Amino acid sequence: MFLPHYVPPAAYGLRSPYFQTPQGKVAELRLELNSGGKKDKNHAAKKIALKKIVANMTMSNNDMVALFPDIVGCMQIPSLEIKKMCFLFLVNYARMKPDVALKALPTLEEDMHDSNPLVRALALRTMSYIHVREFVEATVPPTKNLLRDADPYVRKTAAFCVAKLYDHDRHLVENSDLIDRLNSMLRDDNPTVVASALASLMDIWERSDAIKLTIDYGNASKMVQILPDCSEWGQTYILEALMSYVPQESSEALLLAERISPRLSHSNSAVVLTCIRVILYLMNYIADQKQISLLCRKLSPPLVTLLAKGPEVQYLALRNALLILQRRPEVLRNDIRVFFCKYNDPIYVKVTKLELIFMLATEKNIDEVLTELREYATEIDVHFVRKSVRAIGKLAIKIEPAARQCINTLLELVATKVTYIVQEATVVIRNIFRKYPNQYESIISTLCENLDSLDEPEAKAAMIWVIGQYASRIENSDVLLEDFLYSFADEPVEVQLALLTATVKLFIQRPTKGQELVPKVLKWATEDTDNPDLRDRGYMYWRLLSSDPATAKKIVMGEKPAITAESEKLDPVTLEEMCLNVGTLATVYLKPVQQVFRSARPRKLIDSPALQKHTLPTANGLEAKSLSTFGREGQPAVLQRQSNGNGNLAAAVDAADEFFAGVGNQQMAQMHINGQEDGFGGSPTVGRGEMQYVVNQNAPEQIYQPTMGGGSNGDLLML
Repeated sequence: MFLPHYVPPAAYGLRSPYFQTPQGKVAELRLELNSGGKKDKNHAAKKIALKKIVANMTMSNNDMVALFPDIVGCMQIPSLEIKKMCFLFLVNYARMKPDVALKALPTLEEDMHDSNPLVRALALRTMSYIHVREFVEATVPPTKNLLRDADPYVRKTAAFCVAKLYDHDRHLVENSDLIDRLNSMLRDDNPTVVASALASLMDIWERSDAIKLTIDYGNASKMVQILPDCSEWGQTYILEALMSYVPQESSEALLLAERISPRLSHSNSAVVLTCIRVILYLMNYIADQKQISLLCRKLSPPLVTLLAKGPEVQYLALRNALLILQRRPEVLRNDIRVFFCKYNDPIYVKVTKLELIFMLATEKNIDEVLTELREYATEIDVHFVRKSVRAIGKLAIKIEPAARQCINTLLELVATKVTYIVQEATVVIRNIFRKYPNQYESIISTLCENLDSLDEPEAKAAMIWVIGQYASRIENSDVLLEDFLYSFADEPVEVQLALLTATVKLFIQRPTKGQELVPKVLKWATEDTDNPDLRDRGYMYWRLLSSDPATAKKIVMGEKPAITAESEKLDPVTLEEMCLNVGTLATVYLKPVQQVFRSARPRKLIDSPALQKHTLPTANGLEAKSLSTFGREGQPAVLQRQSNGNGNLAAAVDAADEFFAGVGNQQMAQMHINGQEDGFGGSPTVGRGEMQYVVNQNAPEQIYQPTMGGGSNGDLLML
């Protein structure tokens, strides 16, 4: 039998790569860096050593800071490749060793006078990246000189360095004339330099509260004129800057939108989406509805073209299409077929396409849409199948003439006896019953045949609601409810609440059938549970039934709030803001910009004589529900974002508080709750003799937006 023989590290020698310490690696790299001598005229050995150092610095945890003096010595070698690697090392370790880094400052300042423009730009860029006080202060004078350099590449680099300096020390830049020099660069002959200066100015404006950004029609027209000559990034910078232009006349906005529309056919998706954002913005200042319709038609092809790109770009385009359709429904109106799912689409693309199919479905194309959704409901992906079934139910609510057709499709799917399909169908049919009462109750028997398939809380709660709501029509409703009540204690709160309400409904509609179940369920809800919602609802039903059965019937069996398929629309304020941020990460989440980027400057439409206020989403107030408040119809909501100015809002709130306090005290007195020793379960919102209030934690946070004024001269940024 052979045993492995262990050889100690010393036996391999100190230079073994297997047992080399970090200190040994640094020493070895130092030897390689200083080798070569005069024979190595091309500095090949130094280049190899520097590549190893950069690799260790960026791809491993080895600390190369001990090589700082040797790297500083290599910076004087007149080789662009060596300088790039040395400067990368300097940027990486300068804040750790600022004293040693200062020894490289003379070399950098000398390189800024080099005859090679690449070396000049590299030296300036390196200095601007180092966040050390001495480097920041030393960067300002050469930046001023290089902003007027003969080479456009150097001028472009210097323009970006101003924004970098502003990030390091805004007061240093504001007290110098760098911003004025940037403004003057907008008149440069080179389009790339203009675009870079514009990008730098925009970045400074985003970070500053003390600087105003003003773009008049003359400046905007010059920017659009140089668009074709810029790179794709330059075009994006210019289009982004046009969002700060406020048209004073409708004709200006229309002409500008027409001039930038050729960018919609660009191959870069960033240029296309930014161009769409600018056109959507300018539409708010165009009075002619025919012209707006023509522009909307122009927006459809580029969005469809983006669907031919990779899945990530597809997803971005689809999420933006969801937003655009809410603001301009005429976009993509006739292009529903391009959103039909492909078999190899990722699930996130499929689900987003499904949302768009729902939004674009009409009475004319409902046959085609239902055929497509019927196919989706037989796919393998369970999540996608659920979404498809739910979409069919939502279409029944959205398109009333097609409701029967949608219900027939749902019944066909229920007949497959697939568990998750049956459960989703049960949930959406509950909503259909709410939308169309006393019309489609004939299908209740079909649902009751599939009770054994229900094992998810939402589906169970939906079926229990149907049984309770139509207890008078279901012959054995008490038996069905009793079957569900066997596992009452083990059910989720959602199902327990549904069982409690359904039992009370059964008692109200059929007292003889429910008289044995009601006391049992109320006892469980009030004595055998720790959930305050369930307990409070149980006490409420108990008091209602014992004190005034007629009132109980009005409350429990009263008319339900209207249900619509438009519940997932953004509220008008958020929609208006999001349309000003098309193409950004905020549109992927469909959340306000400040929830995604906390430091972002909030954007809003600036008032002008050309602004078409009557067409804005906020023109009719805040009637639409936001995604965050949907489903809480019974809760009070506080709207803090916008006030229409009619009446005193504070006085109205005080009057409402006083009214509800009086009503609350009267009802509490009638129910004899406050007079008892401990009340019902010690509810934290009820005190003795007075009604107390709980702040609504879902109320939107108030946002204060800084006001911006316009400038009088031709400069974009002004201190």
